[in-house]
Amino acid sequence: AIQQVMKSREILGISDPQTLAHVLTAGVQSSLNDPRLVISYEPSTLDTSQQASAFTNLTHKELLQQNIQHEVLEGDVGYLRLDDIPGQEELSELGDFLVDQVWKQLLGTSALVLDLRHCTGGRVSGIPYVISYLHPGNTVVHVDTIYDRPFNTTTEIWTLPKVLGERYSADKDVVVLTSGRTGGVAEDIAYILKQMRRAIIVGERTEGGALDLQKLRIGQSNFFLTVPVSRSLGPLGGGGQTWEGSGVLPCVGTPAEHALEKALAILTLRRALPGVVLRLQEALRDYYTLMDRVPALLRHLASMDFSAVVSEEDLVTKLNAGLQTVSEDPRLLVRASAPKEPSPGPESGADDALAAAPEVPSSEAAREALVDSVFQVSVLPGKVGYLRFDRFADASVIR
Repeated sequence: AIQQVMKSREILGISDPQTLAHVLTAGVQSSLNDPRLVISYEPSTLDTSQQASAFTNLTHKELLQQNIQHEVLEGDVGYLRLDDIPGQEELSELGDFLVDQVWKQLLGTSALVLDLRHCTGGRVSGIPYVISYLHPGNTVVHVDTIYDRPFNTTTEIWTLPKVLGERYSADKDVVVLTSGRTGGVAEDIAYILKQMRRAIIVGERTEGGALDLQKLRIGQSNFFLTVPVSRSLGPLGGGGQTWEGSGVLPCVGTPAEHALEKALAILTLRRALPGVVLRLQEALRDYYTLMDRVPALLRHLASMDFSAVVSEEDLVTKLNAGLQTVSEDPRLLVRASAPKEPSPGPESGADDALAAAPEVPSSEAAREALVDSVFQVSVLPGKVGYLRFDRFADASVIR
């Protein structure tokens, strides 16, 4: 494509260097369908050979202020925001400090939110550290393979057999927040956790960037080419599919600014799941008339996998499908309903079934209206009697 443009000589007529850079960028991106390739004109750029780490030369206090935020939110939910992913070198130096000042405060929480909405990159060597603290330590897992083009090397990424401190319990939920700005190493972390089914991704589709972007000077000019120089081969994705170019698709899509609120709502629902299942088991055990099917239903409920449930609709659909299949009874139905507002007065705590029973009014007109609301009587053509019941009243009402 570049050779064809040069042969046409049209591009040589562009005198403004910034315009030329935009035209070259548009041409390269459209030819390869890769928006990560950018040509820029930067006469003031002196040295682009090294990408400075956001963690370089920072004091511990500055590190926490600039790149890491953590707190325990309402509902005992841990919150960890990473705006940059440190590499192995930084973590070797700062590991003890991060475990003592950050991680220990989050370990005892009931669930964890990992906020990557503002994380645009980081170091590849930091990937196994983040994954390993969220992965149970009884197995070592191959999570990615990275190909480096300049060095023509392939590096396998595995979870760590040991970590400083403790790992986050595998029994606790993890939610990862993403935005359209989430890029590079942060995308790989979100992708791996999603493929491992270790985290629920909430937010926007990520950038679809690259693990390592380098800016290369073109000859001796002030033009530069920004190009991805390494790629994820993504063994967890299957078939060589990765997030590069397309981004990581969230499990629950929502605007980035609402992602934390949505995540907390999901975690509230998931905290209630054990209680819902327990009450459902009790109801089946105490009330279901087909008693011979109850043991199988209880076993099914006890073994159900709720890891993908992120809404009441998901829960109702999953429960109904499972219960009706096991019982072979389409009448067995779970519904979600909003809690009823308590009515004022001494009757507010009455049983729903009793509260629904109509009171017999004293006036004749009101009695007729009540009868009309319950059943209808008429004589059809051919002297055929017609009696329609919409509800069967209690015996006390009939008397």
